[in-house]
Formats: sequence, C-alpha cells, structure tokens
Amino acid sequence: MNQLQITKGSDNIFADLGFDAEEAQNLLLRSQTMAVISKWFADSGLTQAAAAKSLGLTQPRMNQLLKGKIGEFSLDALVNMATRAGMRVGLTIRPIAGVKAKTAKKPELHQTRPRQIA
Repeated sequence: MNQLQITKGSDNIFADLGFDAEEAQNLLLRSQTMAVISKWFADSGLTQAAAAKSLGLTQPRMNQLLKGKIGEFSLDALVNMATRAGMRVGLTIRPIAGVKAKTAKKPELHQTRPRQIA
C-alpha cells in the first residue's frame, strides 16, 4: 500500500503554491482583507447594493469581492473599503528570522572625460 507523504505548509498558502515572496505576501494581505470585508457584509444584514454603496463600490464590484476575485482588487483599494466599513487597518512589518535582506547593487558612476576644444 502506498504511504501518503504530508508536507507541512508555511503561514502563507500563496508561497506554498509557488508564488515569489513579494507576490505571495501581497496576495496574502489582499485575501485576508477581502475575508474581513466579506464577514462584515455577512454580519451587516445589508443587501449587496447597500453594502456596495457604503464601501464606495458598484453592486457588480461588491459581487466580485464576495466571490473572492482577488485579481480585481488592489491592496490599496481593499484598505480603503475596510476603512469605509468602520475598520481600523494596521500593518506590522518585522524581519523574518534567518532571512537576509537583499542588497541593492551600487550604481556604476560613469565618468566622462572633458572634451578637448581645438
């Protein structure tokens, strides 16, 4: 009988799915914000049209949000919606243990020789 191999995932499903670190983090933040807004809607008792109006959206956009169409919403737009829904949005940034930051290369300075005027 074949044995099933289980691999423990990370805290970020998008990283586990193979997205690069930057995109995975952005997707995680967007999905978390979308989930909170969706819960706000479910708890509100509002219609999609009324909720959309209070968030500054059209009803079709509200429907996209509720269906989890993550590619349709920027993190910035989602933060604005959460704020309009009466939520305080925060962001915690801290180094990851054991991960070295990437360093930028120093730009090369191009020295030009003064032109000789004859």
